[in-house]
Amino acid sequence: MKLNPSVKHHLIIGAFICGWAFMFTFFARPFAHGSMDLKRWLQVSAGFSFTAFFAYAVITFVQQAIYQKLAKWTVLLEISMYVLYYTVYTVITYYYYRSPIITGFYDFQTFFVKIILNILLIYTPIIIAARYNSLRKITREENQSRQLEPKDEDVIIRGTNKLDFLKIKQSELVCISNTQNYVEVFFLENGALQTKLIRNSLKKIQEDLGFLIQVHRSHLINPQHFRTWKDAHTILLTQKELPVSKTYKEGLLSLQNS
Repeated sequence: MKLNPSVKHHLIIGAFICGWAFMFTFFARPFAHGSMDLKRWLQVSAGFSFTAFFAYAVITFVQQAIYQKLAKWTVLLEISMYVLYYTVYTVITYYYYRSPIITGFYDFQTFFVKIILNILLIYTPIIIAARYNSLRKITREENQSRQLEPKDEDVIIRGTNKLDFLKIKQSELVCISNTQNYVEVFFLENGALQTKLIRNSLKKIQEDLGFLIQVHRSHLINPQHFRTWKDAHTILLTQKELPVSKTYKEGLLSLQNS
């Protein structure tokens, strides 16, 4: 089972339940003791609705703490949140019911049977629906986020010899430098910078791997690994620094500002 861990989303649910509780209490009037005028019912409805919000806010922060600790959610935990919600709601509304504002005369058992059980039957489907919709919302946002993330595709850097190649993830490629009749590929393996010589030209590599940026006549970089400028003519990459020639400097500055 999954949980929407967003405090913001659950507080919105709490506000929705609060509004719904006010309307239900004011119009359904689950109890009527003596002559309760409009002003008194507004006070009663406000108290019951605020308690509904407060009780849901309590489980919002409790479930967040549990989820952060366990990194999972179960049916038992979900049910326990409903039990906690109605426990907090029942205790507070009972004391409010017995306060001078309402001056109710039901004992706790009668109050629970005649009022809370009815409220439980009406509120529970609404809370379930709201929590389900919040879960759908966070799932939709996660899916959209995954779609926007750049794909870490495999890239193959080939040499003139059929057996001379290197297959790595695009994110692992740091830069490629020209060295006579070879190119030197700098890449990450288990977090450490590694190199491999491949017989090919820098120009051909750039044609094959269009995401690389030229910063010098002898160097191509993967822009994912650009970190900062060391000085006006040198850049720092992941575990590597390279010179930048005047010819390509403007292009690199444009990339930074895009």
